[in-house]
Amino acid sequence: VIRAKAVSAKEVDSGNDIYGNPIKRIQYEVKQIKMFKGPDQDIEFIYTAPSTAVCGRLLDTGGKKEYLIAGKSEGNGKMHITLCDLVSTWDSLTPTQKKSLNQRYQMGCECKISRCLSIPCFVSSSDECLWTDWAMEKNNVDGRQAKHYACIKRSDGSCAWYRGMAPPKQEFLDIEDP
Repeated sequence: VIRAKAVSAKEVDSGNDIYGNPIKRIQYEVKQIKMFKGPDQDIEFIYTAPSTAVCGRLLDTGGKKEYLIAGKSEGNGKMHITLCDLVSTWDSLTPTQKKSLNQRYQMGCECKISRCLSIPCFVSSSDECLWTDWAMEKNNVDGRQAKHYACIKRSDGSCAWYRGMAPPKQEFLDIEDP
């Protein structure tokens, strides 16, 4: 997971398919601004399919737009992205999302987020946070919880949604009910 700008793009061959035809990829040269999760090495290149029809992800290469990109790293300065990976412009993120990338999301790594597709729905264990954006906001995957909450582990081992700009207070971490 990185924050980066795409500075150039070119089409490259990335091997052959089973019939011997060349497989084309777009190679973006990127300027990494920050690594949130990943290898110790900076990401220099991001690869994707050449069009959205084959799950490629198109980035603006003017070097002005900053992106939050979650993809698959090879660990050698290369990353691959598809339409299924998270790619958002940095400016489209809420202040809570930006703050959570640095401070809060790692507090929920041991938690499980369970999707609620229709009401009613329930959690099956205390280490789950119930994600209801889809059910409550007309199939919206980028709703209120996604933009303004973080699922974090509390001091009693349970997980709960936390909302706010400041780090969670000790009282929140010690309560029994979310």
